[in-house]
Amino acid sequence: MADVLLSLIVPEDVSQHVEDLLLSRPDLVPGFSSTAVHGHGSVVRLVEASELVRGHSPRVQIQTVGAEADMREVLAMVKRELPQANVFYWLLPVIGVGRL
Repeated sequence: MADVLLSLIVPEDVSQHVEDLLLSRPDLVPGFSSTAVHGHGSVVRLVEASELVRGHSPRVQIQTVGAEADMREVLAMVKRELPQANVFYWLLPVIGVGRL
């Protein structure tokens, strides 16, 4: 099965829970990267007063590469364990992966 890139965009207050879930399943996710990002747009819920002033909400982007079936299992696990987490995701095909 081909590899895919799984990107998760999660609220800052949920990111550690998602990271802990991923770390608990090294069979599905041998590693991942996380980066601070900002959520913009009409679908981003601005809750805190500071978010309303700035017009964006702090988020964390978590990315990992693996077999599509494994990445779909990760999505199901996050949905099952954190159903109210407000996680946005996408999957993209990967044409190459490795270490140099």
